[in-house]
This record gives sequence, C-alpha cells and structure tokens, in this order.
Amino acid sequence: MNTTLLLVRHGETVDNANQILQGQTPGELTALGRRQAAEVAARLGSEHIDIFVSSDLKRAEDTCAIIAHPHGKTVITSPLLRERDWGGFTGKYIPDLKDAPWPDDVETLAAMKQRAARFIEFIRHDFCGKTVLAVGHGIINKAVMSVYYGKPMNEIEKMRNAEVRRLTL
Repeated sequence: MNTTLLLVRHGETVDNANQILQGQTPGELTALGRRQAAEVAARLGSEHIDIFVSSDLKRAEDTCAIIAHPHGKTVITSPLLRERDWGGFTGKYIPDLKDAPWPDDVETLAAMKQRAARFIEFIRHDFCGKTVLAVGHGIINKAVMSVYYGKPMNEIEKMRNAEVRRLTL
C-alpha cells in the first residue's frame, strides 16, 4: 500500500531574507513567508491530506499550521525533520562563511541522512497508505530526497521556500 509524502519547505523567514544561517534556531516567518504558506494551503485545499507533520522548529510549525488550517487538522511535530545543526556557523551571515573553516560541531551529512532515513521509515510505518504533508527545511528535505532517490545530496535540487515535492513511499 503506497503512502504519499508531500514534502514542503517552510515559508520565508526573517533570517532567510537577511542571509543568516538559522540551523536549529526557531526562526520567524516574514509576511511573505506567511503568504507563501497560505498559497500552498489554497493550492492544496481540495486535496485529501490525512496527516500533517512538521519539524519542531517554529518556522516549520507555523508554515504547517497555516497549510493544515483549511483541512481542520492538527500538526504533529518531529525532531527528525529539524534543519541541519550548523554548530558554530549558526547565526552567521552566510556570505561571510564562503572560505571559513568548518567548526567541528556541524552535523555531518551522514548523520543527517540517517535522520532522514528514520523520518521516511516513521512515515511509512505510522501512516501506511495515507497522504502525509510534512514541512521541513532546505537541507533536511534534501537529505530526505537523497535517501529516497538513492542519490548524493549535491544531486538533489534545492527547494524554494514553500515549495512542495510529492514522493510515493
């Protein structure tokens, strides 16, 4: 029995707009980010969605709640969908990091892909045969798709804010 996963990146945040590396900080949606989420809600309003899952970071939860509202559903949160932990890079201005040495406390790609695999298994196991909309973040969503497609992360196209990708598990 197939499970459909609608994988969404959260709407634009204040830090996205200011090119700040958010990592696992909560984040705050901008007015544009809220509109982006509302546009996804309108586009998917007539589609049957059984379950809404979100990263437990505020920017993703807020995006998911806006999308779930027309469906009258609550949002389940999961730390498995948290963004990459950027360690010492968290909160830094992204253009300044171009040639900076990487801190030892940045979450590895292997660790992220393990987390992504656990997320896919969680969805398959707990919501078999359902349609699940899940709101995550740019890098963890790439990790989910990397595991799903069996491709390196650098071969997965970056998701735009509030973009939706459909996966059949």
